[in-house]
Amino acid sequence: MSGFSITGWGVSVPEYIVSSKELARRFDVDEDWITSRCGIRERRAVSPGQTTASLAVEAGRAALERAGLNGVDIAHLIVATATPEQPSPATSAFVHHELGIAGSAHDVNSECAGFIYGLVSAMALMVLDPRPVLLIGSDTHTLTTDPDDRDLSILVGDGAGAVVLTPPSDGGRVRAWDLGADGSCTGSLKVPAGGSRMPATEETVRQGLHNAQINGNEIYLNAVRYTVRTVRKTLETAGVDPSEVKHVIPHQANIRIIDSILNHTGLRQESLVTNLERYGNTASASVPIALAEALDEGRIEEGDMVLFAGFGAGMTWGSILLEWEGRTP
Repeated sequence: MSGFSITGWGVSVPEYIVSSKELARRFDVDEDWITSRCGIRERRAVSPGQTTASLAVEAGRAALERAGLNGVDIAHLIVATATPEQPSPATSAFVHHELGIAGSAHDVNSECAGFIYGLVSAMALMVLDPRPVLLIGSDTHTLTTDPDDRDLSILVGDGAGAVVLTPPSDGGRVRAWDLGADGSCTGSLKVPAGGSRMPATEETVRQGLHNAQINGNEIYLNAVRYTVRTVRKTLETAGVDPSEVKHVIPHQANIRIIDSILNHTGLRQESLVTNLERYGNTASASVPIALAEALDEGRIEEGDMVLFAGFGAGMTWGSILLEWEGRTP
């Protein structure tokens, strides 16, 4: 058995909306400049009391309810996040407790590619233990972004998306997958302080080294290069032509990056599933939120080829081609 069915899904996004009009006033730029640059008109930001774990719990609970399961039915919980609840223990421990998960729990930090990494990890776990897995992507990058940093502020949003994975009923449904990383690119997007390399001090706080820092040009070039590479490799391994892919659900980073990936891979524009305009870049949550909305809208049907693809800081990247065998509304 190599594959899975998605039998439940859920989303949690904060109520507070940060519009591009508001950011345009803050940074003294035109609103159209923001939307044309990244394709985002609004994004969500957590309010006091909301955390990475609280969003994950809400999304996970919704996914379990849709699947008709409870926490005691879950053999493994995986939480993909780059904005953990705290340095220790893992965010999944907090979610595990709140949802009453019976099985194991661990985090995956592959930044914005975390959900793709989580899917492949879940599939591997199910080969050894074919019981349900709850996979959640949850991030709160607005909390690590300097509000005076225009380049990141116009992009990031908070949210969580969750899926319940169960063994497929008649064999594997994953046609192919690919994961990769290039550790030489660690400087292109980073939060320098707070770890063992640079422990927190008064000076690191004063210098703002606990906020994210980005080299936009490097991220753009590497995101396109590596995502195009992984998509081509996955489709080639599966023996599937880009025209056969019914739905493309990419990491919702930036509309220019997404359009460039489509242009360089031959994937059809009409196959694109995106909600970037309304949520911004929600990191590990972006793919499962877009998937959940596509399912709620009835866009995905039995037998459809669905391609997930993403990239993240580090750099990390991954893609997975799934022949849909899961619940639909």
